[in-house]
Amino acid sequence: MNLPGYWLPYLLCLSLMGFFLCWSDKVRAKKNRWRIPEATLLLVGLCGGCFGLALGMHLFRHKTKHLKFILMVPAQCILWIAACIYLAAR
Repeated sequence: MNLPGYWLPYLLCLSLMGFFLCWSDKVRAKKNRWRIPEATLLLVGLCGGCFGLALGMHLFRHKTKHLKFILMVPAQCILWIAACIYLAAR
């Protein structure tokens, strides 16, 4: 595997961030408080936090009725998996 040593910790940190943001937004939604913008959640996913975001969506049943999230988060995961496979094969 030719992936640089920092890719796995990078993806892990951003996935934890995505998971935490999903949990935090769900708690805020229940309390009718200020929410995390959808664009922020999707940007964190695009930067590599999509795995934690997908897990958080599933565990907390958060944003699971929003078509944008149903399509974009799995697409981001596929994109990151493809990028990792490509970089590992180089």
